Amino acid sequence: MSMTRSRITAAALVVALTGLAGCSAGESVDVDGGGPSAGPAAGGTLTAAIGGEPDQLDPHRTSAYHSFEVLENVYDTLVEPDADLTMGPALATRWTTSSDQLTWTFTLREGVTFSDGSPLTSEDVVYSYQRIMREKLNASFRFAAVRSVTAPDPATVVVTLTAPTPNLLANLGGYKGVAIVEKSNVESGAIKTRPVGSGPFTVAGYTAGDTIRLARNDAYWGQKPKLDGVTFTFVKDPTVALQNLRGGEVQWTDNLPPQQVPALKEAGGVTVETTPSTDYWYLALNERRKPYDDANVRRAVAFALDREAITKAATFGQATANQTAIPRGSSWYYDYAPYRHDPEQARRLLGGAGVTGRTMDLMVTSEYPQTVTAAQVIAAQLAEVGITVKIRTLDFAQWLDEQGKGNFDAFLLGWLGNIDPDDFYYAQHRTGGTFNFHGYSNPTVDTLLDQARTQTDKGVRQQTYARAAKQIVDDASYIYLYNPDVVQGWSTKVTGYRVRTDRAIRFRDVALGR
Repeated sequence: MSMTRSRITAAALVVALTGLAGCSAGESVDVDGGGPSAGPAAGGTLTAAIGGEPDQLDPHRTSAYHSFEVLENVYDTLVEPDADLTMGPALATRWTTSSDQLTWTFTLREGVTFSDGSPLTSEDVVYSYQRIMREKLNASFRFAAVRSVTAPDPATVVVTLTAPTPNLLANLGGYKGVAIVEKSNVESGAIKTRPVGSGPFTVAGYTAGDTIRLARNDAYWGQKPKLDGVTFTFVKDPTVALQNLRGGEVQWTDNLPPQQVPALKEAGGVTVETTPSTDYWYLALNERRKPYDDANVRRAVAFALDREAITKAATFGQATANQTAIPRGSSWYYDYAPYRHDPEQARRLLGGAGVTGRTMDLMVTSEYPQTVTAAQVIAAQLAEVGITVKIRTLDFAQWLDEQGKGNFDAFLLGWLGNIDPDDFYYAQHRTGGTFNFHGYSNPTVDTLLDQARTQTDKGVRQQTYARAAKQIVDDASYIYLYNPDVVQGWSTKVTGYRVRTDRAIRFRDVALGR
């Protein structure tokens, strides 16, 4: 998911380019907490401080990571990644594939209901996927090879393809942007602020600008959560989030001041854990605007940047500089780094392109403070080569709107929750891709990305993605900066929580001690 998903999701990773949907500031929406109070023993309510407010809670339309932090606990997908990012059962308990790999048959779990008590059947899966495809919603690129989705009986879903799709399971379960939704919830419009899912928790209240309250879904098909509920509170300032964690006002946060992380790990009092992520952060230049349509101008910017300095300033060592998208720890990593920090080379390329005395608009968002910090370093580095950077700091809803309209020279953001190589490249760099807001287009890359999607030989597929990655980097479609670590902290009263490399925030197994 890009952070914008932009995804926001994304792109943000994750896309949903709408602004804040639903309630006006201060308005509270209370809904059914999802079933009777009978069930597991009361486990208290965990308060989680996240760095910003969801733009909306429709999983198919939002692109914001803050939305998916909440929705991870509300919705289910057909399959889902385990801690090692291997796809396994969720709503589907098993599946078979035809010999030509063009027909996948999924058997659904028995007795699953939505949180309002209505049964979840194969028709809901068909509706959800067709909604994404027909309305060309954010995840529609994941269904590019899908010919049809049918429900021959209430417990069976058949997906037929136009070509073999080795990453189909990741496409159908890699993140909650492909969640199974309830038709009546969508058609009423309530899904934006009162989503009805089949996950371990249900939305019990939403006070815009303040909190989203989840209650345990006692009708959940899996092991019932130990917690009574989870309250997400929106805390933009990492220092405040840490103070609230230390003071006991919150019991979990992923918004810690990066410069304090090493000391927090040593100090005790709260649990702080980090793990390498599958995320990447990048600078994108708008190729629909001159002079950024010139690859040599984009390469000049790439040569002007000192990634190590940017990474250190933005993350205080909680990241690894990288000139490609996929991190070093992945089996899909491609070791390629053509851009050394070379201001003289940058000036030569700019001079050859006839660019002098340029002012660049650089769009960042206050809800991801590392973009603001990185932008300040980038501005200083580009000043050395004659480019004056004007940093434009927006809240995330405005940022998404401006991105969607193409109102930028450049922007900084991250793409989160990647599993398959297709997640790293296709929607961002394919001509007309869902998240290709910067207007990149290269027929060679299009062909390679199309081929890789249907290549079932992993070795050949890996070589194809390496060729595509090399061309994307050579063209400076994105100027990749670093792969961040996942950094999260929680109270010592919290048990059962695991940090995940895909940043999926799952509270279904968490307990809260006294």
